[in-house]
Amino acid sequence: MRGVAFLFFATGVLCVTLGMMWGIHMAISGDHIAAPAHAHLNLVGWVTMALFGVFYHLVPSAAASGLAKVHYLLALAGVVCMVPGILPAINEKGEALAAIGSILTFASMLVFLFTVVRSRAA
Repeated sequence: MRGVAFLFFATGVLCVTLGMMWGIHMAISGDHIAAPAHAHLNLVGWVTMALFGVFYHLVPSAAASGLAKVHYLLALAGVVCMVPGILPAINEKGEALAAIGSILTFASMLVFLFTVVRSRAA
């Protein structure tokens, strides 16, 4: 695995490692207030990023496009904004960062949808 496929997959593995550490911390402390952020780190950070990586590994022509790099940057920015942004939202201290992260994550999914459809035609 190379290039953007590797970046997506390695980022996913980093996210799930951090997610597991966070989950263990919540279990030991008994404080589960951050569970929604933890869940988004595992779902959006691990599952989604890893699936993107597998797709790009299986479809090298899609991985070779400049759009794949834009996709990676959007997806990464989405996770980086959304997950920590959920914490102030939970504590009713603002939802702006979570909203920005959600929009970036949705934009990355639209790029992926376009990429998947375009790869079918190739």
